Amino acid sequence: MPTTYAYRLLNVFAESTFGGNPLCVFEDARGIDDATMQALALQFNLSETTFILPSAVADARVRIFTTGYEMPFAGHPTLGTAHVVRELLQTGDALKLEFKAGVVPVSAQGDVWTFTAPSAGAPRTAPSPLPPAQVAALMGLSADDLAGEPLWVDTGADQFLIPLKSPEAVRRAQPDSGSLERWPASSLGRKTAYVFAFDADEPGNVLARYFFTKQGGGVAEDPGTGSACANLGGWLLATGHAQPARYAVDQGAAVDRPSRLHLAVSPDGAIQVGGRVIEIGRGTVTIDAVGRTLLA
Repeated sequence: MPTTYAYRLLNVFAESTFGGNPLCVFEDARGIDDATMQALALQFNLSETTFILPSAVADARVRIFTTGYEMPFAGHPTLGTAHVVRELLQTGDALKLEFKAGVVPVSAQGDVWTFTAPSAGAPRTAPSPLPPAQVAALMGLSADDLAGEPLWVDTGADQFLIPLKSPEAVRRAQPDSGSLERWPASSLGRKTAYVFAFDADEPGNVLARYFFTKQGGGVAEDPGTGSACANLGGWLLATGHAQPARYAVDQGAAVDRPSRLHLAVSPDGAIQVGGRVIEIGRGTVTIDAVGRTLLA
């Protein structure tokens, strides 16, 4: 017997209709097994697809899938899914979502959503397994472009952060896809790199880019990465920067998907990341008894 599931398409961290990071959200994932969730994520071929389920400890439970695996937490799926949950469940502008990484508070002012990173206390960090010069070379840069030691940071999803001296160096970054075997891998086996620089000409602004290896080889670039922005907040804490701190983080221009993320770190170490969510479409998927998928 075919079963039909409703989904929504949204752009997160978007300042315009076709900006930000795309997301697909399934409104009610009851009855969808793990393998089908994974297959649907691959079908839509976005960086992440989320599935809303009932929760005993929050307004909703959310599962996040990339095209290849499930993630315990991710930033733009959190905000986009919260936008859908608010309308479906009439929660109001403050709600909680349950992820594998923990329960995450989310709040809104209109269509601008903010989450508090699930890490508690000091962020988890680890040193780079590679010398700084080698890390720079993997990004197509020189050691002179580095503004500090590359560092693993985890405030919900561990990622490799590479501080650079200038936005110009961020723009020049060009990862070497021929050296992917040397890239350090996260706890999920994912190879990523988040390069960023503080803009001396515009204090309070950061330019960032997020690279990740694709299934089958090669390197892709993410338009707007909330979990990495949260990890930038963790980097600020771990490297002794003054708190409280607020930054506007620009990302995505290099892939024609400009994104604007808002980062705040409180004196007690709470890390918040926010941005605008725009819904651009709705549809349904019909799955028959043998797992064939029809989109409508």
